[in-house]
Amino acid sequence: MNYQIIANETALQHFINWLPECNEHEQYYLCLLARSKYLQGTMHTMKADKQQLKRFTSRKEDMLDKIKQLECAAGTYRHNGQPVPQEALALYISINPRDLWKATFASLVTFAENIRQQQLTKNPHQEVMSEIQKSCSNKYYMDIDVDRKDPAILETISSYINPSCLTILETRGGYHVLIELAAIDPSVKKTWYRQITALPDVDQSGDNLIPVPGCVQGGFVPFFK
Repeated sequence: MNYQIIANETALQHFINWLPECNEHEQYYLCLLARSKYLQGTMHTMKADKQQLKRFTSRKEDMLDKIKQLECAAGTYRHNGQPVPQEALALYISINPRDLWKATFASLVTFAENIRQQQLTKNPHQEVMSEIQKSCSNKYYMDIDVDRKDPAILETISSYINPSCLTILETRGGYHVLIELAAIDPSVKKTWYRQITALPDVDQSGDNLIPVPGCVQGGFVPFFK
């Protein structure tokens, strides 16, 4: 028996096709997490909410195969020596491509500082992956993370900005409202961000990680509305 990461391959492929194309120095950043909040009511040993299991980068054309490679034998993802249960898994992706050239330079600076401070236990691979995660390239989308499921919230957001620039991702606990920056109506460019981020159910906004549509998120399958 293997872990299941892909729950709806058609929805996943649709999402991959929807993503902006990458330039030759860009790739997407993905990470597989185990989240303790999805295990409420069950016995588990996870103290922190998020436990990173795998992270990697991918071009669009390789993404489906790379995600399939995460579906290894059940029990091989472990935390504190214990197998991570299927119900805890969630796959996330950077909504905008990452700049590998920018991350390379930042990694060299980080390595030099680690050497100066004699940080002998630092893992070079993890240092590079962290710099890649932080190195946003072309910013196509702004993500608004809404932490409650209520269609009225989406209606309010749509009243502050032209709906044609919005893509709605429904997730386990709410929505990710993806705003295509180039498509925002000029008449609202000076007002939309302040109005939307002031809403009480907006958890965070910006260049966030989002759950991958068509893949697992703690027993739920995120999808475009």
